[in-house]
This record gives sequence, structure tokens and C-alpha cells, in this order.
Amino acid sequence: MNSPIDLENRILLKAGEDSDFRERLLAEPQATIEREFGVALGADRRIIFLEDTDATTHLVLPPRSKRSPEDRKAARTGVASLEFLKKTMYDPAPPKRPPAANRKGAGADALGPAELANTARRSIQRGLDFLESAVDDNGAWHCIRFNVADPNVPRHFERPAFISALCVLALQRCRDKRAVALCERSRAYIAETMEYPGLWRYYRHLPPDLDSTALCSLVIDAHPWIALGRNVSSILANRDQDGLFQTWILASGEPDVVPPFRIEADPVVNANVLAYLGQHAETSKAQAWLAAMIAEDKLEGASKWYPDKVAAYYAISRAMVRIGQALEPLRPVLLDRVLAWGDGDGGLGNVLQTALAVSTLHNIGRLAAIDVKRQAAGIMDAQHEDGSWPELLAFGDQSLKWGVIGQFGHGGEAVTSAFCIEALECLLAVLEPE
Repeated sequence: MNSPIDLENRILLKAGEDSDFRERLLAEPQATIEREFGVALGADRRIIFLEDTDATTHLVLPPRSKRSPEDRKAARTGVASLEFLKKTMYDPAPPKRPPAANRKGAGADALGPAELANTARRSIQRGLDFLESAVDDNGAWHCIRFNVADPNVPRHFERPAFISALCVLALQRCRDKRAVALCERSRAYIAETMEYPGLWRYYRHLPPDLDSTALCSLVIDAHPWIALGRNVSSILANRDQDGLFQTWILASGEPDVVPPFRIEADPVVNANVLAYLGQHAETSKAQAWLAAMIAEDKLEGASKWYPDKVAAYYAISRAMVRIGQALEPLRPVLLDRVLAWGDGDGGLGNVLQTALAVSTLHNIGRLAAIDVKRQAAGIMDAQHEDGSWPELLAFGDQSLKWGVIGQFGHGGEAVTSAFCIEALECLLAVLEPE
């Protein structure tokens, strides 16, 4: 799909210069845009072109807000209210389950490639069994909010659109019909939670953020607001003086709870924005900054929201796939960084970290650099009997600036499972060569 960064302007410019194109836009807007610009627009969405004349002028009102005035007022003052924060949570989450017993992959590391591939396929099927039971009927994925420093702080489920987008981007690599159906349900949920002109927020008492907005936009890129780049101006306006993308989209009328601890230029957030916007002059400084962070090995502790460098490697590799040649020189450097992340004996960390590392290497075309059989066996070792993989820290504010109270992490069995299924699919590309 073409980048959304200037598509609407390109359509209007072409309509002003090409009368035949203009007529086709008025008669068959959706089909004309798809044919001329190579985009895919959702069949359940409508685009209407109206032509102003000397006698007729059209004014388009933006959609009504999905939040009531009372809700917006509560959000602006709700950071100090525990009751308001609770409204963003759901049923208290159960205690964390212990990891699966080490089953040595049921001997998977001793199997031949074909047998190991079959075992991995069965593991994926069991994982999908679990996800079908864990994802809400409306497509919302569950995550658990917990305190990293104090296990006595109550654990809560949460279902922000960000979680669904994060997991769908991983799961959509699996072409099993059940995975496809899960992703489609989640796309509908993500679209339902979108705010005009294509923005998302994590909690209702926080302003919109670029991490949520970029990932959700990648998932529902066929929605006309996203395909036409309606949210691009808001995203580009959220750069600092160095051209780097800031996390929070602060605007008049939005909650003012963020500025005192506003984080600037998070590398994972910037990578996710690049994956959405693509390679353009407006994103060149962020590309150069990320490339320097990788080349100079400066990612340690650079992200407030993601605890491990491997999460940044994963996000940057996804941006590389979508941007193309711009970050091509990073491939050998990123390979070295991922291999150095390991323990020197072929291990790549816990199962979530391993899954992220495997998918990163697949994205840069370097899976042959690791023992594919060992990594596949290790991922399957960690799977629970019900098909899930363990709850592990996926992201969260790990800063010590706010003490124990501020050390909240987010993760869940469904989140880990999505990434493990993605990693197994990547490994199967080697185990099942065409």
C-alpha cells in the first residue's frame, strides 16, 4: 500500500489537472482511487466526492465526538481520581501463572526439519485455540497492568486499542483461517475506538499518543481516514526541533496530565511512526536518528516504554520492511546487535525476547545466523498445556523517577502468544522451504 503522507493532496491535485480523472472520481470514487493509486479501501466504508460550483458550496462537518462532554471533562481532571482510572480497567486479573515445565520441546530439538515443522504447526494450532478463548467477541485483546516493583498492587485487565494493534501486527503473519478471522474482528474493534481524524489514546484520561496511533493505523490502513492520511498532519505536527516524533499529541481541551513527565523521542515510538508514514523528507531526520542509535549502540535505556533493546530492534526491523531501501545499510549492524543481545551460547533471553529476536532476524533476512531448530524447540518448550505462552513484561514505564508507584508494566499470555506464533511462522519459513 502507498504511504498515506500525501495521498489526499495527490488526489485533489490530479483532479484539478485531469478532467477525465475528475469525472471518474465523481462517478466511482472508491474504485478510481484504488485503481489509480494502488490503495485498498475497506468495502464497508464510503467515500463521496462533491464538486463546488459558483452557485454551490459544500462544508463538511467532522464527525461527532465519541465521548460525551461529561466524559471529556472527567478525563481532563481524572488523573487525580482513582475512581476514574478504574474506569479504564476491567475485572481484576488473576495471579500470574508459573511458567510451563521444561519439556525439552517434547524432544523437538532432536527432530528432523520436516518433523519439527509439523510439531511447530501443531503448536501454532494450540496457540490459536487459546487465543480464540482469550480474545473478546468484539476483537479486543486483553493485557494485564501490574506493578513491577510491588506484586501486592492489584493486577487489572485492560483492553486499549494499542494492545489489539500490537498483537494483530504479530498474528497477521499467520495465514491460518482462524488467525485471519481473529485479526478481522480486531480490526473492527480498532476502527470503532478511533477518534477523528485517525487518532487513538491508551487510557481515556490520557491524551492521544503516537505509539497507539501509528500501530492502529498500520492495522486498519484500508479505512479511508487512514488511507487518505487524515491523521498525518497531526502526526507531523508532533515533531520536536530535531525532527523526531514525540509520544503525546497534546492539544487544547485534552488532558494535561502528561507534560510534567513528557518523554521525548522514544526510539520504538519513532520506529512505529516510520513504519506507518514511510520514507519521506518529513521522516528523514527520525530515520537518521534511529540509524545512529543502532550503529552507535545507544539503545540501552533509551526507551521509557519498552524495557529491552530487543523490542526496539523488532520495531526498527518492521519499519525497515515497510520503508525499503532507506534503512538497508542497517541490516548487518542490526544482525550484530541481535546476536550480541544473546547470552553467547545461542540463547536469546526469555521466550518473549526470543520471539522478538527471531522475528527481527526474519525481517532483515538473517535467520540463517541462528540455530533455527533450537529456537523453535525453545519456544515450544515454554508453551502451556492450554496453548498459551507465559505472561511476561512486554512494555511499561520502567523509570525510577516516580518510585514504586510509577513502575507499572503491561503484558499477558495473549500478548506473548501472538509474538510466539509470529516467531514460529518465521522459523517455519526456514523449516518448510518452498
